[in-house]
Amino acid sequence: MTRLVIAQNRFGLGATANYDRSIDPAAWLRRQIDSFDPAPPETANLPDRAILANELADYFASRGRNRQRRGADDGENANASTNDAARMARRSFGRAGRQHYLNMVDTRARIALSSPAPFAERLVHFWANHFAVSADGFALVRLAGLLEFEAIRPHVMGRFADMLVAVEQHPTMLLYLNQARSIGPNSTLGARGNRRQDRQRGLNENLAREVMELHTLGVNGGYSQADVTELARALTGWTVAGLTRGPARRIFPASAQPGDFHFAPQLHEPGARTVLGERYAAGGIGQAQSILQDLARQPATARHLATKLARHFAGDEPPVSLVDRLADAYRDTDGDLPTLYRVLIDAPECWIEAPVKFKTPWEWVISSFRALGARRFDRRMNAILRQLGQPVWAPGSPAGYDDIAASWSGSSALTSRVEFAQRIADISRDNVDARQLAPRLFGDLLSERTARTIASAESAGQGLALLLVSPEFLRR
Repeated sequence: MTRLVIAQNRFGLGATANYDRSIDPAAWLRRQIDSFDPAPPETANLPDRAILANELADYFASRGRNRQRRGADDGENANASTNDAARMARRSFGRAGRQHYLNMVDTRARIALSSPAPFAERLVHFWANHFAVSADGFALVRLAGLLEFEAIRPHVMGRFADMLVAVEQHPTMLLYLNQARSIGPNSTLGARGNRRQDRQRGLNENLAREVMELHTLGVNGGYSQADVTELARALTGWTVAGLTRGPARRIFPASAQPGDFHFAPQLHEPGARTVLGERYAAGGIGQAQSILQDLARQPATARHLATKLARHFAGDEPPVSLVDRLADAYRDTDGDLPTLYRVLIDAPECWIEAPVKFKTPWEWVISSFRALGARRFDRRMNAILRQLGQPVWAPGSPAGYDDIAASWSGSSALTSRVEFAQRIADISRDNVDARQLAPRLFGDLLSERTARTIASAESAGQGLALLLVSPEFLRR
């Protein structure tokens, strides 16, 4: 029973009241690797990327026309009228973008609440946070969720290198880290800008730096500033059709659809590149692809990813023995992710009875809803997640959300969880008896103290709220 509870809560997203108690925990987790559905039925209603991108392209074009009109308008009244129209259009466009974002958050939550493979879904969330973007601004509030649905989910049971390339070529990442506007200094357009002494155009190193520091090697991964610059030069030309400003917007062929990844030779820095001592011949789009593939194979990348996975499943101070086994498995299999997941399932460090992790706000809210048997995500919960410090796809930094207890277990954070536990309990309208639910969720791991506390509650709602902030529920 203990291993079954751990499988549900530590590997999964939290137990439901009626989960199958006859299953073999480890076998259940392994089956999820083989049966994972990257596009479950809930994703059928996702906003279409082409529609979102065309909305953006139309809005940017409209904004440009308004600016031209303001310049041509004669007189104060004419300018005021133009400004009012622009303000209304901006407000309406912002509301529509926010609605698209909420629809995608709702899709993510519904999958998490109803999936028969909660371990696999936890892994999706893990990798989405590893390749974090923030849903800020008109473009990214629309596109942030698509990175997870289009670049993470299809590769979560494949090779890390394939996920890496898919993420770095996705329009969300290219826009988030300003890669879409990066121009090689000696490229066709770069040389033209140099002649005009245009300081606004040039090489942007944001994506290259985050690839090395966050996505592959890690901050102490042995790379230099020269390596970052060389990768940035190799990445020039990787852009997004239809959504960029400046000279790049005129270079796309008529067949390029807004929002699609596009390699633009006119932006690409010519010549061979040297990264980590390896020389890469000139080769257009393939040059940066080869560098990414080799970065994925680096021992430092294996160590970086192994450490993060071990921390997620075995505690804030990941056991060195587990990190070693994960890193070895990564190197031996050329980054085959299911092999790493099987190492985690087989690791005794992941099955110790005492809780090893303090739940993040997302984990806590989702596990609360799963415990209640909810199949949909009450949209008020996204506001709660924001107040708890973890709005979906909005960490505010490419580093993503922290995966250690100290970031989420402060006194004010705990006070907030007590408050929101009561709100979540209110949704149940006293229909849930926490005295019966608690042993179903935690079995032998339910402490006598928690059982007594719940039993002493003055109402069913209060009992449920006490369960949701119990040590067993706050940790996994």
